[in-house]
Amino acid sequence: MDVLFISLGALFILLGIVGSFLPIIPGPLTGWLGLLFLSFAPSINLEKQFLLFYFCIALTIFILDNIIPILGAKKFGGGRGSTLGSAIGLIVGILFLGPFGILLGPFFGAFLGELVVNIDNKKGAFGAAIGALIGFFTGVFLKLIIGLAFAFIYFQTLWEFRNQLF
Repeated sequence: MDVLFISLGALFILLGIVGSFLPIIPGPLTGWLGLLFLSFAPSINLEKQFLLFYFCIALTIFILDNIIPILGAKKFGGGRGSTLGSAIGLIVGILFLGPFGILLGPFFGAFLGELVVNIDNKKGAFGAAIGALIGFFTGVFLKLIIGLAFAFIYFQTLWEFRNQLF
């Protein structure tokens, strides 16, 4: 039974890291599922508070990953139009462009949203679009850090309980 849960945990940890780059996989939450599966192994004892704490971190990063591109658009000179456009672009991008939509949606949404509000502000619209793109890459970086941290915790836990497992 240990082998099954350890294997499932490893799979979800790996998917969590891959999910840092592929927008279709919610990386932090998937990586946390790897820790959860590891906790089901009979020979491994993980505290519920431990799992809850890391779930809160994974959920926070998951939420921030969807908000940061919008905030980036605002920070780089975008107004209300680019902020709203980035949010709408994210949703439309996901629906119609799949994984590329998370990258392209906020960029074009912020650009077009700012142009709708002020057609003469092409420079501000482009700055807002760049901010949305930087926000996207910031989210990828955060997800990768959390994915690698969960992998470290996974292997550290396996090492800690190695005498019970082998």
